[in-house]
Amino acid sequence: MDRGKGGLKRSMAVDANGIPLGAIAASANPHDSPLSEQTLDTMKILGELPERIRVHLDRGYDSKTTREHLQERGFMAEISHKGKPPPLAATKRWVVEPTNSWSNAHKKLVWCTERTKPVIDFWLAFSGVILAVGGLIRSG
Repeated sequence: MDRGKGGLKRSMAVDANGIPLGAIAASANPHDSPLSEQTLDTMKILGELPERIRVHLDRGYDSKTTREHLQERGFMAEISHKGKPPPLAATKRWVVEPTNSWSNAHKKLVWCTERTKPVIDFWLAFSGVILAVGGLIRSG
């Protein structure tokens, strides 16, 4: 029996207010942790980033490799540890959850039947623009 999941997953970097800074799409089967470096690479378009950026990740990213990649970039890692229960109060890493939910409102991404990377990247970027503009309007 093949238990491999079809479709795609989104890996997204957001700021403290949930505004998307970068995102990538990947097939649904691979583990999330190798996507962290590619996701952070999408933020290069923003130009020079502030010093001492704190990155909040869930326990799926708890590995020496991920911590080393973040340290090489000068980012401070806040990663939940495997085998320990999550904190009672949600930490700042959960700011991405509403953004993922808002992105799911764009049904083209939920039921994506596209097979070509440029088209998928377009819909992901288009969704990010809508979310960013909406977030800026709400904060203004």
